[in-house]
Amino acid sequence: MLLGLIITNICFIGVAYITNEDNARDLLAGYNTMSKKEQESFDIKNYLIFFKKFFINLAIYSTLIYLTLYIVFDEKTASIGYLISILIPMPYMIYKGNKFKIQK
Repeated sequence: MLLGLIITNICFIGVAYITNEDNARDLLAGYNTMSKKEQESFDIKNYLIFFKKFFINLAIYSTLIYLTLYIVFDEKTASIGYLISILIPMPYMIYKGNKFKIQK
């Protein structure tokens, strides 16, 4: 399980640092399907700041939750806690991400 945790965190941190304004049109789901006009009315610069912080924090806090649960309980409980700690923040990201649409 520890190897899976490490690989997942590398992916989260990699996504946070690889995604930028130049490749967002290709990599960001939802943004890449927007029309050119919709993309222009989306605050991609500030969204990417939020995006980067979100995935770095997701990697850090989910790991801390896993390690804490592993020490206190067992590997099975830690794995379930890790899964929940990854799934619960995702609706928040979607909700918060919609606020970067510039209203005209």
